[in-house]
Parts: sequence; structure tokens; C-alpha cells
Amino acid sequence: MDPVVPIPTIHLFEKVDRLLLDLLKSLSADDWDLPTLSPQWTVKDIAAHLLDGNLRSLSIARDGYRGDPPINVNSYRELVTYLNDLNTIWVLAYKRISPNMLIEMLENSGREYISYLQELDPFDPAIFPVAWAGETESQNWFNIAREYSEKWHHQQQIREAIGLQHVLMTPELFKPCIETFMRALPHAYKELDTETGTLIRVEVTSEAGGIWYIEKTFNGWRFVKNLAMAEPSASVSMPTGVAWKLFTKAIRVNEVVRQVTITGNSALIMPVLTMVSIMA
Repeated sequence: MDPVVPIPTIHLFEKVDRLLLDLLKSLSADDWDLPTLSPQWTVKDIAAHLLDGNLRSLSIARDGYRGDPPINVNSYRELVTYLNDLNTIWVLAYKRISPNMLIEMLENSGREYISYLQELDPFDPAIFPVAWAGETESQNWFNIAREYSEKWHHQQQIREAIGLQHVLMTPELFKPCIETFMRALPHAYKELDTETGTLIRVEVTSEAGGIWYIEKTFNGWRFVKNLAMAEPSASVSMPTGVAWKLFTKAIRVNEVVRQVTITGNSALIMPVLTMVSIMA
């Protein structure tokens, strides 16, 4: 029997891409210039960034072409700076490309990218690790889930700007995204010095959310099932609309304090509220 993929997402790529293309085709000329939750990026800028994700991934992973590789990138922060510079250069260049051209390229490259991902063995080593989860080597399934979360949250940024944010907030489409984001939890707690056995409960409310537990062990933090229903040392719950924005740096802790419920030792919850599940 084949092993089960922890977070299956490959079957959702075609649907999410189709929803994006249908949305973009419906936009007015003014809609493309609307500001988004991503600072300094318009709707059109985010569409261009999504195209970059398709083309850059195909070029590197499928075709083995890296262009100008990074030089003197020796830390996570330096890697983020390098990627941010790449993103900025791309978005600026694509300001001269029409929305119609963007849509056409997104459709063609998206189809090719899905075909490439479907050929991968989900348990083989991925070409890149999911660094925001603290991994130095990841399996393909996790890197594919990370790619899905990128497509999901950038499309959601566009939908928030347009006022059609409910479409992606379903259990089918949101749950795999938040499950992927939550993989950063143990890494987010790595610097927190507390007693072994400390149990943290994190809840994202609604049918599309979920509940996660992590526990401090002798070897660091790990996910647990809490089958014994032990009382957590601290607990936090938040709505779905807060969770995805918080973990993608679209909002900050001070903006959501009234929408987040904390019980127990609040100091133990801060790593959740400052966790980032994107390269930022």
C-alpha cells in the first residue's frame, strides 16, 4: 500500500487556478489597479507574481535552469532579501504587460506546472526545503503543499481587494492551506525556553479550520494528538480570516487582539501570533 500524503493538495491546483483565471477575466480595467493587503502591490502586481511562481518553478525544477543564482546568501534573512529583490524586479517589469497577456500566460504556464508536479514522487526530496518550517530538506508533498498555500493566499489577497473573499474560504480549499501554514508551529517555538511537557493548543475556528497541539519534549517541540485531553498550558483561538492574514504578515498582532481568545499563560502564545508561514 502506498503511504498517505500528510497534506494532499495536488488535486486542488487545477481548481484554484481555474477560479483565479475566471476571476481575472471578470475584472474591469480599474479593478486591476486596486490596492491589496500586500504593501505596494496592486491586483495586477499579484497576478504577475503568481505568473513568476509558475515560470520560475518550471525553469528551475523542470528545466534545471537557475539564471543568475544567489551570491553570498548564507542565512535565512539573506535568502528572504534575495527573493524579495527578485519579486520586486519581476513585478516592475510586468507593469508593461497587459492584463490579457497576463491571463494567457497564467493559463498556459499553470497547465504546464501542474503536469510537472503530478509527475513527482511525493516522498522524494524536494528541490527546495520549506525553510519557514525550519526544514533543511523537505519531501515533495510538503513543497507542493507550500506551493498550494502560495497560490491560495495570493489569490485570496486579490479577492479581498475585489470583495469576493468567501470563494476560497471553504473546507475543501482553505483547510489544506491552514494545515500547511501550521507546519511552522514547532519551528516558531524553537527559541521558547519552558518546561518539558508544556502543551500548547491552537484553534482556527469554523468548519474550515482545525485544532493543533504542540508539546515541549527533551528534543524540542513536536505535534501531538492530545488523546488524553490533557489541559494545555496555554490556548489560543482565532477566526479563519485572522489566521491566514496573520501567518502571511498581512496583519500584525496589535491589529487582531480583540479577535483572538487566549487562555492560560499568554506569554506562551506569542510565538503563534508572530509565526510567519511564507518566505518573509
